[in-house]
Amino acid sequence: MALILIVDDSPTEVHLMQRALESCGYQTAIAVDGQEGVRLAREMHPDLIFMDIVMPGMNGYQATRTLVRDPGTSAIPIVMVSSKGQDTDRIWGLRQGAVDYIVKPVSAAQLVEKAQSTLAA
Repeated sequence: MALILIVDDSPTEVHLMQRALESCGYQTAIAVDGQEGVRLAREMHPDLIFMDIVMPGMNGYQATRTLVRDPGTSAIPIVMVSSKGQDTDRIWGLRQGAVDYIVKPVSAAQLVEKAQSTLAA
């Protein structure tokens, strides 16, 4: 089954996302900030990344831009998952290279559906 990297500094969000994805058979890995997310993406080559935006150090926009510009990770689809719900936030996330953008709170069903549709694309 697919490996999904969750990059989020909120233990609660990580727990909910991990539980939803693993209950559907996905493998997950966790990074607590953008820098760790970039490192793990380069090491593990996940099939999909769910990326928060507001994190300490390297934020989700910066991490997404870094991964998209790296030939070793540029093919990994990144879906931004953030509480930042303004159109400008969404547009900026997509301009950084994310393939999609969803606004928290995200239900388990929404998250799994997004994983399935993104991995099928």
